[in-house]
Amino acid sequence: MKIVTVVGARPQFIKAAVVSHELRKKHQEILVHTGQHFDYNMSEQFFRELDIPDPDYNLGISGGTHAQMTGRMMIAIEEVLLKESPDWLLVYGDTNSTLAAALAAAKLHVPVCHVEAGARTHSRTNPEEINRICTDHVSTLLLASTKSGYDEMAKEGLQDRGLLVGDPMYDAFITYSSRRKLSEINLTLLKGGESKVPEEYYYLTCHREENTNDDKDLLEIFEATQMLDAPTVYPVHPRNKQRALRLTESHSFPKLLLVEPVGYLESACLVKNARKIITDSGGLQREAFYAGKKCVTILDFVCWPETMIDNRNELCRPVADEIAEKLKHEQHVDASYMPFGDGHSAEKIVKALEDARK
Repeated sequence: MKIVTVVGARPQFIKAAVVSHELRKKHQEILVHTGQHFDYNMSEQFFRELDIPDPDYNLGISGGTHAQMTGRMMIAIEEVLLKESPDWLLVYGDTNSTLAAALAAAKLHVPVCHVEAGARTHSRTNPEEINRICTDHVSTLLLASTKSGYDEMAKEGLQDRGLLVGDPMYDAFITYSSRRKLSEINLTLLKGGESKVPEEYYYLTCHREENTNDDKDLLEIFEATQMLDAPTVYPVHPRNKQRALRLTESHSFPKLLLVEPVGYLESACLVKNARKIITDSGGLQREAFYAGKKCVTILDFVCWPETMIDNRNELCRPVADEIAEKLKHEQHVDASYMPFGDGHSAEKIVKALEDARK
């Protein structure tokens, strides 16, 4: 088979790493990078660390409104599909890259396989939710990472196209999370210079528009870090860099360590060794869960209901006191509870593609 895989953002690079390695054992893969994440630490570093083959096409498309970005991507991806005439288009997750590729392929009658299908937050104000729904409804093969995702497909009448295969991010975490030692990590400070990772620390990631588009919410999150009993390591997303720098210059946050974005190997190591996690990332919630780390998620909707048990992951408003209080809640970890699969989802994804072509 000939498969065109389209990626554009950090979580997709991680999933593609494990699936592409399995796919290329028997099939031809054409890898397309839209350019949605273009910063070295958000893109090229991941390709190097995870040994992902260089993209066959790098479209260099980023910036602009959601519609502008999606439209430019559709035009460019259509050209690739017309040239390559693949048996499948393979897409991951819920980014603008995912939607653009799925729409372009569907209009050309190229079968679409959507990995991480069925995920729903039921929040139509969340732009990724629109991407998920539209991608699922134009896809030929829907591969769910969790039982809840498969159940959501059934509610929308999509179950006949769906399979439960597990989460390739879990495969990746098992494969890569032990490849860095904490002592090997040098953090690059946002204001210049380097720092070793503190012996004890909390790990923060925060990038969503809901939390970073104004000073108030981000200040509350920063203030929460000052109530904790250890420093907080915060790799700052490029879109939030100027605001984060300005706030830390006008306010004092001695327990907050602002650093440049880190690669996947470093991030996975930081997750595994942190005391607890604060995030607004759907991916990092899962990584915290895989690592058995207590997580507080600064969102008003549930991304992964499987994680919301036994205090393992709790939603929280961007309010300092509430964040600090929920971090104190003790979690219970049941090692036999494995809602994200058995670590072999990449093999199941490839088999599903093969079986669907028979």
